[in-house]
Amino acid sequence: MFARTRLWTDDPVGVARELVVDGCTVAIDHPTADGAGPEPDDLIARLSAAGLAAHCELTLPVDRLGAAAVRALVAAGGPSMALSGPSAAVDDLAADLPDVRVVVRAGDADAESRCRVFAGRRVRLVAGRPAADLAFVRCLNVLMAGDGRPGIAASAPRLIAIAGERAAWNGRTPDSWEHVLPYGVLTEERRRLVAAGYAVRVAVPSGPGAGASAGLGVLVRRLGGRS
Repeated sequence: MFARTRLWTDDPVGVARELVVDGCTVAIDHPTADGAGPEPDDLIARLSAAGLAAHCELTLPVDRLGAAAVRALVAAGGPSMALSGPSAAVDDLAADLPDVRVVVRAGDADAESRCRVFAGRRVRLVAGRPAADLAFVRCLNVLMAGDGRPGIAASAPRLIAIAGERAAWNGRTPDSWEHVLPYGVLTEERRRLVAAGYAVRVAVPSGPGAGASAGLGVLVRRLGGRS
């Protein structure tokens, strides 16, 4: 059972193991700015050695790592990959790597157009501030009507419910899309969704703890809660 205040982890492999046992898949978010925490190649090796690679996805900040490093990591195999960062850094690279997931933030000005481009592949749509909720729903409609496998990263109950409604409206089966919930909060909601047969991926920020309130602030901004 997770402590309520533990929002960051310096043991993403151990946390991933517990989440997989609980019926979830995992998105391990690599640090985007200060470089703290394990490097991606180390995480890949550890996840593979633990037999968890098939259940995990590693989020790579393209603008920090660089396109060449991302290509090398994808080519190395192991867990699936997701590319995050500004569209200028991500989209051309993603076009050459059709099996990776693309992270799209609903509050960005080009979010809906990017969802239309990538609707036939794996996308993680990330909610943001309440002012961006309409943009989030527009993007959600595009992805749910597409042929890809969207991951819907929202922690507001209303948006979680809307995601389920849009999936049902488009005749999607539970294995054709997934909820993405932040690690360390919404534990009961996560369990409820898993018990109801939904696919749930938990986004785990990998890095040293910065205290519960700081960690929660980052999670809210990055994973679709309220700031």
